[in-house]
Amino acid sequence: MSMTGYENNGRLPRFPEPLWRGTAELTQFPKLTEDIQTDAVVVGGGMTGITSAYLLAKEGLKVTLLEAGVILNGTTGHTTAKATAQHSLIYDELIGNFGEEKARLYYQANHDALQFMKDLIKDGKIDCDCSEEDAYIYTNASDKMQSLIDEFKAYEQLGIVGEYVSTIPIPVEAKAAIIMKKQMRFHPLKYLKHLVNEFTKLGGKIYEHTTVVDIEEGDSPVITTRDNHKVSCSQMIIASHIPFYDLKGFYFSRMYPSRSYAMAVKTEKEFPGGMYINAESPSRSLRSADLNGEKVIIFGGDSHDTGKEENTHQYYEELEKFADKTFGVREIPYRWSAQDPITLDKIPFVGHYSSSTSNIYVATGYRKWGMTNSTNAALLLTDLIVGRDNPYKDVFTPQRFHAYPDVKKFLSINAGVAKDLVKGKLEQPSTQPENLGLDEGAAVTVDGKRAGAYRDHDGKLHIVDTTCTHMGCELNWNNGERTWDCPCHGSRFSHKGEVLEGPAELPLKKLSEE
Repeated sequence: MSMTGYENNGRLPRFPEPLWRGTAELTQFPKLTEDIQTDAVVVGGGMTGITSAYLLAKEGLKVTLLEAGVILNGTTGHTTAKATAQHSLIYDELIGNFGEEKARLYYQANHDALQFMKDLIKDGKIDCDCSEEDAYIYTNASDKMQSLIDEFKAYEQLGIVGEYVSTIPIPVEAKAAIIMKKQMRFHPLKYLKHLVNEFTKLGGKIYEHTTVVDIEEGDSPVITTRDNHKVSCSQMIIASHIPFYDLKGFYFSRMYPSRSYAMAVKTEKEFPGGMYINAESPSRSLRSADLNGEKVIIFGGDSHDTGKEENTHQYYEELEKFADKTFGVREIPYRWSAQDPITLDKIPFVGHYSSSTSNIYVATGYRKWGMTNSTNAALLLTDLIVGRDNPYKDVFTPQRFHAYPDVKKFLSINAGVAKDLVKGKLEQPSTQPENLGLDEGAAVTVDGKRAGAYRDHDGKLHIVDTTCTHMGCELNWNNGERTWDCPCHGSRFSHKGEVLEGPAELPLKKLSEE
C-alpha cells in the first residue's frame, strides 16, 4: 500500500481531470507584457468573470480580463454544471432567517439568471449539450422528512413551481422528494467558449498567466501584476473565486471553503433523466452528460472542509461504490474535485468590495451552486457599473451583516482557524523525505523543521516549506489531488509549491527539488 492511501483498482483514473476540460477545445491567450489602460478590468477567468466581461463589452465598455492561470480551469471547470435555482434545502431557512421577501428575491435572482442562460443558448444557437431537466431533492432519512416537507411549503409560499412526490425514477432508496420544474443541465465550457468568442469580437482583451498582486485604489484604480506591469481602469471586478485583495473586506474570515468530489461514469443501466441531490449526509448528486455521443452519469458528493482530510481518495472510492450499486460501472473516464467558499448566511457576496470603494466590486461565496449564482452576479455587477437599478442588490450586498446566524458561525470558524494554526506549528512529523516511495507525499522533518515532500512517478523528490503564504497556517497533504491544502482558509498549492487556489497569492518556498 502506498502512502497516498490507495491502490489503483484499474477503474479510477490515476490523475484527476474534469469531464468539461477533457471535452472542450479552448483558445489560449497571451500573457500581459506591457502597461495598458482600459475602462473596466475583470480579475478571474471563470463563469463570473467571463460573463461579466461579455456583458460589460456589450454595454460599450473597453474591457480587459486577467487570469492568473488559464481561463475556465478553476471551479467553473470542475463543476457538476447543474443550472438551477434549487440550491439544496435553502428556502425554508432563508424565510426563517431573513423573511419571505428576501427569500423570494434570492429565488427570483437565480430564476432570472437561469432564464438569461436559456435565452442566450437559444438566441446564440450555442451547442453546449443543453437539456431542460427537473431538479429533485430526495431523502431516505426519517430525520430529514420534516425538513423536506418544510422546504416544499416554502416553495408554495414563494410561488416556486414544484411538486412533492413519494417516489423518484432513479434506483436509490428514497422516502420522498421535492421537484423544481424546468431547470437545466449543460456543458459549461462549451457555453462559456461562445461568450469568450463574442467578448473578443466586441474588442475585449484576455490575458492568461497574468497574476495580480496589488491594487492602488482611487478614482482610477491601478492594478500591478507579478511581472510589475500596470493596468489602469475606471471600474474593476474581483471574480477570483476567493478575493485575492482583502485588506478591507476580510472575506477569508467571513467564509469557509468546502471541497466535494465528482466522477463521470459509463454505466450499465440507462439514466432516466432529471437532476438529483439528497438531503442527508453523505451528499449524493446525479445528472447525465454527453461524452463523444455517449451518455455518462456524473456522480458527485462527499463535502468536507478544505485541508482537514489527508486521504481524500476515499471519497472517490465511495462514489464509485455508490455508482456501482445504483447504475453499475462499466468505465470511469474522468474524476475530479471542486472547492467553493460558503458565506456565514449562505447567500453570496456580490456588490461593492467595501463601503469605501465605489468602483471596485466583488463576487464570491456561491456555496457550490455557482452556475446561476455566477450569472446573477454578472448581471448584478453590470447593472451597478452602468448605473442601472437592480432589485437584488440589497440581498447580495457584501456589506450586510445579520446578528443570527452570522456571529455564532463567525466565532466558530475563526476559533477553528486559530486551533489549526497552533496545531500545525506544534506538529513534528516523524517521516523523513528519503523514506517516500513513488507517488507518495507527506509532511516530513527537514533539518529539524516541518516541511512537505512528494516523490513523483519519475522518482524526483519535491520538498517545499508547508507554511501557507496567506497567513502562515501549516498545510496538509491531499493524496487524492496531490496538493498541499490549507485547513485555515482553503488555499491550495501544487506539489511544486505553485498556487492553485487563493486567497494565497505567493507560491511556497522550494526547499529542494532533486
